[in-house]
Amino acid sequence: MYSEEAIFSYLSNYAYQPLMTYAIIIVMMVLSAFGLPIPEEVTIITVAVLSHMGANPDLFPPPYPGAPTINPWIASLVCVAAVLFSDIVVYSIGHRSGKMLEKSPRFEKIFKNGKMNKIQNITHRYGVWAVFFFRFMPGVRFPGHLFCGMMDLKLWKFILMDLFAALVSIPTQLVLVSVYGRDILATLYRFKVFVIWGVGLFLLFMITKKVWAWWFSRATA
Repeated sequence: MYSEEAIFSYLSNYAYQPLMTYAIIIVMMVLSAFGLPIPEEVTIITVAVLSHMGANPDLFPPPYPGAPTINPWIASLVCVAAVLFSDIVVYSIGHRSGKMLEKSPRFEKIFKNGKMNKIQNITHRYGVWAVFFFRFMPGVRFPGHLFCGMMDLKLWKFILMDLFAALVSIPTQLVLVSVYGRDILATLYRFKVFVIWGVGLFLLFMITKKVWAWWFSRATA
């Protein structure tokens, strides 16, 4: 079992490697946009913690004096740019290849478990604002953006709403955790047992949900 000191010691290696961290951000954000089952928020919060560690060398000593650190504003810009680029690619796939996708077995996998009906309902109810809401809905984000391209939503409207959503969600999380990381980490440490149980129960719920969806799809096939 790893101690908190060992974990933070490991993370501090990346707190003073900004270029590598920015590259990892781009890779993770692109993969998340294409359906990787790891929420973007995990990447954002992790980078924010690394930024906080770099801003507090007295608590997390650098490998050498003057080592470069992660700038939370640059990290936010990298996150937003990577997210926007990835979402535009997903939108473009739906816009250019939507008809072909509808005839592909892959289409049923992307929009399984009633996702198509859910996305259509959100789009019908909120119009262009659906793009904004898709950003805060893991599991629906990728097919939602794909559907926006398929329904020929104007590209400039898609970019505008997606950028707005990214600017609302990403810098606020990253900068707040970066600035107030000490208080947040102290709180997590105080309630670490409850946090661990919470994370464990959440993972158990997600695994059970996936297994149930797989079993149900096999049973109704």
